[in-house]
Parts: sequence; C-alpha cells; structure tokens
Amino acid sequence: MKPLLDYLNSLPVAEQATFAQRCGTTVGYLRKAVSVGQRLKAEVCINIERESAGRVMCEFLRPEVDWRYLRETGKDGAQCAQAPAAINSEAMEVI
Repeated sequence: MKPLLDYLNSLPVAEQATFAQRCGTTVGYLRKAVSVGQRLKAEVCINIERESAGRVMCEFLRPEVDWRYLRETGKDGAQCAQAPAAINSEAMEVI
C-alpha cells in the first residue's frame, strides 16, 4: 500500500480529492486503508490503477488476487467472461 500513499502524497491536496472521487472513494478512506492495512475492494484497486495511469498497480494493493490471470484473460474474448467471476470471488470483503 506504500505506493498508494506515495502517489497520494505526490498530488496537491485538491488533486488528491479529485483522484479519490474518480476512484469512487474519498481521500480519508484511502489514507485510513493505508494506515491500518485494510483490504480495498477489487473495483477500487482497478480504479486506482486506471486513475493513477498505472503508477499504483492492483498488485500493490491486493497481492493475494491473481491479477495476472485477469489481465491475461482480458485479452482473449473467449476467456474474458471468466474475469468478473474471478474478481468477485476475491472481492467479497467489505471495503
């Protein structure tokens, strides 16, 4: 989670709030999650990676999720239908 904290700290305060909003959460929640080691929902991890332009990867946020599998199956249309089930099975925790 350190990459997330480093990324947040690199942004001006106003941009931190905008970033968190684009990720579907708040700066306070992200900072709390980092400080207590809370597991973020998979959807939030994906949003963070997207909104940080890949500077904070899902693998840093939820290393127990098989992100490589999801990335690889996303390239193959035949297997792509399996990806949501894989995300949901790993993301059953509450934010």
